[in-house]
Amino acid sequence: MVKQNLVCLIDEAVVDGARVKPACEVAEISYRSYLRWKSGTLVDRRKGAAKRVVRRLAEDERQRLYELANSEPYRDQTPGQIIADLLEKGIYIGSERTLYRILKEHRALSHRRETRKPTTYRKPPQLTATGPNQVWTWDITWLKTPIKGMFVYVYVIIDIFSRAIVGWSIEPAESPEAAKDLFDRVIRDRKVTPHFVHADNGGPMKGLTLVAFLTGLNVNLSFSRPRVSDDNPFIESFFATLKTNVRFPGVFSTVEHARTWFASFVDWYNTSHRHSGIGYVTPSQKHTGEDIALFQARQDILNQAARLHPERFVQGPRTIMPRRTVVLNRAA
Repeated sequence: MVKQNLVCLIDEAVVDGARVKPACEVAEISYRSYLRWKSGTLVDRRKGAAKRVVRRLAEDERQRLYELANSEPYRDQTPGQIIADLLEKGIYIGSERTLYRILKEHRALSHRRETRKPTTYRKPPQLTATGPNQVWTWDITWLKTPIKGMFVYVYVIIDIFSRAIVGWSIEPAESPEAAKDLFDRVIRDRKVTPHFVHADNGGPMKGLTLVAFLTGLNVNLSFSRPRVSDDNPFIESFFATLKTNVRFPGVFSTVEHARTWFASFVDWYNTSHRHSGIGYVTPSQKHTGEDIALFQARQDILNQAARLHPERFVQGPRTIMPRRTVVLNRAA
């Protein structure tokens, strides 16, 4: 109303013989503002001006989303995992990015442990998996014992398509014989033989015992470049998940202690852990194909939310589709 009154006063002054620009100066508004207001555009479009964002969540919705993120079932999960679980329960309040913004406003975003900055290297020839049991990758990591300088060693095999742990063992030392025994047991128990097995360049990985066993089964072998951990990213990612998990004890008193704890961890990882790399479903769900129905359920809820609040979905609801192709060491 004030803007319209100013325009009327300036127009009256112009009728009485005043010039427009001096009249604007007397009214303490710019000539461009006068023209804009006269044309009927009364909304302040300047940068930083208060605006009404129709897609913005209401305050009670933002508070509800924040309280859900801090509730007992979700306090140790990432925003992506939280939103995925809520969608499967038929609840949609806001997107993953919205939850990140809300948590940032409450200063509730922080890393729990220090991690190294990623380093980019050129990749060796790529391997592609379009289903389970096509490409396995494996490696060995160590776990601390109470005696300084002494470790126990975890042998882990991962299916890159589903990220499922298909086999593991914990031994007091690294050896090609222990690795061969692990692969022999996994292939025999699962009654499957992978097309490719990728590993690092370490002695146990390239030992004659293991190499002869796998090549005898017509398994194609692939190896990382020396001292380049990024050539084997899926297994390195798993080891990071393992050792930064809040339940990781850090020190294991005996080999049996390590085996007991790790068996429980693998069961959680395969059947309960919502993996970001496979769309926040569990590796077991991905391995068995259950993820397809879960993705469809999430899509249905998103579509329903878009129909109820179309102003919040400017370009329509995003399409949630399970990834059916996984590439190891993608070619440049």
